[in-house]
Formats: sequence, C-alpha cells, structure tokens
Amino acid sequence: MTATKLMTAEDFWMMPEVPGRQFELVDGELIEMPGAAFTHGLIAAVLYRLMFAFATERGLGITVPDGVAFVLQHDPAIVRVPDTAFISIDRIPEDGIPSGFFPAAPDIAVEVVSANDRANEVDAKVEQYLQAGTKLVWVVWPDAQAVTVHTPDRVARRLQSHESLDGADVLPGFVVHVEHLFDVDPRR
Repeated sequence: MTATKLMTAEDFWMMPEVPGRQFELVDGELIEMPGAAFTHGLIAAVLYRLMFAFATERGLGITVPDGVAFVLQHDPAIVRVPDTAFISIDRIPEDGIPSGFFPAAPDIAVEVVSANDRANEVDAKVEQYLQAGTKLVWVVWPDAQAVTVHTPDRVARRLQSHESLDGADVLPGFVVHVEHLFDVDPRR
C-alpha cells in the first residue's frame, strides 16, 4: 500500500489556478468546491457590502469577499475559503497585508449554504473555524431565510427573518435585519 502525501498550505498556495474551479484544503487533501448558485452569490455579496462599508468607515478592520483563503491549521493543513470574512484591525500582520493566504482564521466567517451542501460538512466547517480561533461564524440558510450564529462557547443561535444579526463585540455596532440579507431581487 502506498501512502498518499498530504498537501501543505504552502503546496496549496503554489498550485496553479484552475480557471472556473475553486478548491479548499481539508486535512491535507484537496477538495473541489462546486460553483455557487446565483442567489448564494448575491446573498454573500450583500453581507460583504454591508460589512465592508461598516468596518471601513469605522477603521475596524478588513472585510473580504469569497475567494480569499485562510489557513486554519498547519498539520494536517486546513485552508478554507468563506463566502465573506472579517479580520479585525489588530490582527492584521505588522509587516502588512499578506500576499498569500491569510495566515490565521478570520474573526468572522460567513458561510452561505447551497442546495448541494451537506449538514455534516457545514458543521465540520463551523467547528474548524471555531477551533482555529474564529469568534463568530454566521451560517446563512437561504431556503429558510435564517442565520445560525456560532460562537466559541459552541452555543448556536438561530435567527429568523424578523430578527436582527449583529456583530457582537467582534464588529461592534454592526446590525442588519435578517430579512434584508435575502432581499436580492432588484425588481422588488
């Protein structure tokens, strides 16, 4: 039997881009991520836009859209690409913005659930973010028009469309009505 060599975060960084395909690294193994549904992308964009404007105006940190990778663990390597993420200003490396993957977990990770996502895979991502030091994980459920907020104490709160999502002490003062995250049709 031949042992498979696990990929490191550095190997993953050096891998050439494959147009139209996105990957994550989970326990040293390359995982292809299917393309997102149109609605999924719009919801992620709404959250990115709101978080970016809020954090930038107040100098709180950096908000990044889908496509930005975070190294959550080194051995075996876990590199995840949340749909939107926030990094506090005090966690930005002294020597500047990294040119490669962000070398740690984001402070807030947002995952928008697609129709093809499995609950156990979503749960595994949430746990990986929290173990790596993420302070808030927002799992957005488009079909239910709800958001589940996960915190390091492993207590999850499910917010319905009539409730408000807030940034707690990670993004203080940030508040959005959950229903507004799903209002992506410009004809309404």
